[in-house]
Amino acid sequence: MERDEQQRCLWCGTDPDYVAYHDTEWGVPEYDSRALWEKLVLDGFQAGLAWITILRKRDAFRAAFEGFDPNVIATWGARDVDRLLQNPGIVRHRGKIEAAIGNARAWQEMEARGGFDAFVWEYFDGKPLQNTFRTQADVPPKTPLSERMSKDMKKAGFKFCGPTIVYAWLEATGVVNDHLVTCFRHAEVARLAR
Repeated sequence: MERDEQQRCLWCGTDPDYVAYHDTEWGVPEYDSRALWEKLVLDGFQAGLAWITILRKRDAFRAAFEGFDPNVIATWGARDVDRLLQNPGIVRHRGKIEAAIGNARAWQEMEARGGFDAFVWEYFDGKPLQNTFRTQADVPPKTPLSERMSKDMKKAGFKFCGPTIVYAWLEATGVVNDHLVTCFRHAEVARLAR
């Protein structure tokens, strides 16, 4: 069966950008601390919007946010917020921009205490959670674990990290494998776990 004929998770539909994201990136276990942070920030910007909006603006976000280098972003202030609010290539939301800067500072603090990646993976004993959902209706929007992580992240200074955003981020970064078992990527992603 050709890849285009293979069964996918229904959420990606047929949009070429969504299909490419689903087939190559979504659910792939991410172990890099900076990349985990970038995806958390992007998921925060997605709040209230469709993910395709963020996906299509991702290159502009990466340019505007200096390649999502949290050590650079942590130094930003009000002038940088004002500059970003003028950038039509990104989502221009003051609260989300300020949260990204604050999240860079929270990331730095976690890095100093052993790493943001270690913080994330500790909740899962270092191994992706391999769910076996058969339909999209079976996939929860949040879980007790994402609620706990969200609370812990907020205590550490993170913003725009509610339990639903956290769960979507865990799925996107492959900490949780929520490809449906009927999707050709479920088994492929499961094999990528460390």
